[in-house]
Amino acid sequence: MEYPGNLFVVAAPSGAGKSSLVKALMELDQRVAPSVSHTTRAPRGQELHGREYFFVSNETFDHMVAQDAFLEWAHVHGNRYGTSKAAIEQRMQAGADVVLEIDFQGAIQVKRIFPNAVLIFILPPSWEELRSRLERRNEDSADTIELRLQNAAREMAHAREFDFVIINELFERALFDLKAIVHAQRLKFASQRLARGDTFAALDID
Repeated sequence: MEYPGNLFVVAAPSGAGKSSLVKALMELDQRVAPSVSHTTRAPRGQELHGREYFFVSNETFDHMVAQDAFLEWAHVHGNRYGTSKAAIEQRMQAGADVVLEIDFQGAIQVKRIFPNAVLIFILPPSWEELRSRLERRNEDSADTIELRLQNAAREMAHAREFDFVIINELFERALFDLKAIVHAQRLKFASQRLARGDTFAALDID
């Protein structure tokens, strides 16, 4: 099913700058709405329930899985994350462009359900820079950082399955690239026809 809004799925290894880029995009573009996922992990820092994530128990998550309530869900670093189908569809039907920040497993699952979803993978410029960014966050132990680097190798091997790849070496350039992808998608025939149906009808374009 086609919707007036677009679905952008952004994935990256931990530390590549995915969240910062998506946050900056939404600050610049009011038409882009975030998707709030459910997770079984505990909140970090200033995170709030319903803003960054819906923080739920394993029992609640199990119930939602049984009810087929998720568009996708996956195990990531020992916790589970899931995206509500209903929330995504409602926003797209209303004409909003929705952006999902999920891991590569979830992105591939989303593409199977929403073939028109635009998959974007964020890469770091080097292994050294990725390690440095993880260390500068000062959130994880040395063992956890090593685990994230090991996972990064596995995750980046799937970059070829995405529609677009952005190398986040210079933040401003990477943000420009992300904005360009969003704008180009809005100009595609199918997107324009749904978003500007009155104009197409007036011009007798099917």
